Amino acid sequence: MFAVSATAATPDDPLAGLALGDYPDPQPPAGWEVVEVRAATLNHHDLWTLRGVGIDPDRLPIVLGCDAAGVTADGREVVVHAVVADPDGIDETLDPGFSILSEHYDGTLAEQVAVPARNLVAKPAGLSFEEAACLPTAWLTAYRMLFSRAELRPGQRVLVQGAGGGVATAAVLLGRAAGLHVTVTSRDDAKLQRAIDLGAHQAVPSGERLPARVDAVLETVGEATWSHSLKALEPGGAIVVAGATSGFDPPADLARVFFRQLRVIGSTMGTRDELRRLVAMLDATGVRPPIDDVFDLVDGRRAFERLLAGEVFGKLVLRP
Repeated sequence: MFAVSATAATPDDPLAGLALGDYPDPQPPAGWEVVEVRAATLNHHDLWTLRGVGIDPDRLPIVLGCDAAGVTADGREVVVHAVVADPDGIDETLDPGFSILSEHYDGTLAEQVAVPARNLVAKPAGLSFEEAACLPTAWLTAYRMLFSRAELRPGQRVLVQGAGGGVATAAVLLGRAAGLHVTVTSRDDAKLQRAIDLGAHQAVPSGERLPARVDAVLETVGEATWSHSLKALEPGGAIVVAGATSGFDPPADLARVFFRQLRVIGSTMGTRDELRRLVAMLDATGVRPPIDDVFDLVDGRRAFERLLAGEVFGKLVLRP
């Protein structure tokens, strides 16, 4: 089959280890199924793999990609859940052996991908393969942060730090569809305007005081925004953390945390059942992921160049 894979980890030049070409067909173990990929999307996780972050060099070469939608051997249209873990747990993201596709097992940027049978979620007819392929990583992460971890309800207020990223974009659209009051921040005026166009109620320059405190903050930026996130919360509010692109070690400001009884909650990816609920939410509301561009799988290098340059608003889709 044709696939896009990582053959080497090169921290300073990630695309040096990117390979496009023939790759062995998947050989699924018992309990796994092969999906014919109709659409797959890129994530920054793919660039981290090419830099050697979160991947054992002994596992290279490995097919890249976490997100896909496609068709099973018996004709079912499905969305692929990217988390591979022990299915006996209630929440597979808490399994010590948790991984996502392209870390221990070949990923989705290929004509076919093998996954555990339990990782297949039915794709509604109203969602295109391209739209469905946007959901399993960034959109699932945002869904879990908003509704499972922060437990937000209609009418409550949420601050999304760092407008423009995949999780932040999903959070704006999902939050607005769920009846939340959504505020976003960014240092980039164009990204602030795009967030307003997507449905955010307020767009505030990074670090600027908010007109009103919020019930929860979605935090993926980390060190650069942490102090602002703490100050933005109502007493008893929650910061849900799913990343730290600007650094992992901000001042904790514990006096503010305990005096105002704030909650700091970690969040990583999401469960198969949360993906099923996310898919159902999009089917019911008509919300759709923004797609920046669609490439043939054989032109995957051009898509990776776009991702690396940061010239993206919405998802980059690859189609075999």
